[in-house]
Amino acid sequence: MSRRDLIDPQMRPALESRLEAVPGGFGAIPDIVRRRALIAALAGGVEPAAGSAVVREDHPGVRVYRPAGHTAMLPGILYIHGGGMVQGSVAGADGDAAMLCAEVGAVVVSVEYRLAPEHPYPAALDDCYAALTWMCGAAAGLGLDPGRVAIYGPSAGGGLAIATALAARDRGGPAVRFLMPIYPMLDDRNETASSHEITDIGSWDRATNIEAWNWYLNGRPADRYAAPARADDLSGLPPTFIDVGTVDLFRDEDIAFAQRLMAAGVPTELHVHPGAYHGAEALAPDADLSRRILALRLNALRRALA
Repeated sequence: MSRRDLIDPQMRPALESRLEAVPGGFGAIPDIVRRRALIAALAGGVEPAAGSAVVREDHPGVRVYRPAGHTAMLPGILYIHGGGMVQGSVAGADGDAAMLCAEVGAVVVSVEYRLAPEHPYPAALDDCYAALTWMCGAAAGLGLDPGRVAIYGPSAGGGLAIATALAARDRGGPAVRFLMPIYPMLDDRNETASSHEITDIGSWDRATNIEAWNWYLNGRPADRYAAPARADDLSGLPPTFIDVGTVDLFRDEDIAFAQRLMAAGVPTELHVHPGAYHGAEALAPDADLSRRILALRLNALRRALA
């Protein structure tokens, strides 16, 4: 049986349409500049509900989103976009960041971190940590409560979210109340069963993952901030929500990381969604499973930041 046969039936047509437009998936485009341009042209995601007003404001390195008309101090979310450390942008994640702002009722700060291979590790982490310290330092002017800050990120953004929280813990940085790494990219070793299973889905496959890690590390050994799966001590991290699909290359490293968080005494919520591939809820937002996935995330964020 092909791994594609395990994909949720409502999520399969969107992936097939994408593969018709981009045979083999984005990873089949060897030139990273051309790949990024095509991703930008096809960028999609979950948009705010109709009638939700969000105010955007650009600052150096970040874009700030606020619910229109709110004057009270709101919780804050540092949003770190995905893209395997080598692609993606604030503009490409605009819909998702605006949706979180509107649905959670939070000030969202989306960070434009530097990408590999032009800027290998630790450039992206440095940018994300700088954005966290900036948003907490500027909390009063941004209208956010620095005691109610979450870090949210999908895929590479999920790995960077955890790395940023680790850095904040280790450096005595800003307090983070909640951590939501979505199907996070955590382990450069590519040794898990799922990292060997997912080779031809066309969303984020083994060869693409290996390439991205090589570009990101640029020959440098990975430490706990580059690849959080290598962290020996996970104690002291904030309460964490992780979700991942069963047809996702990151399935096993994410489950293992969640188990280690629990063993370290970190309150952890883990969801493993049957039939979901990497980024499925963004590619097929109208699927029933996509709606359930999004509802679980939003409810967890609202509870944590209340």
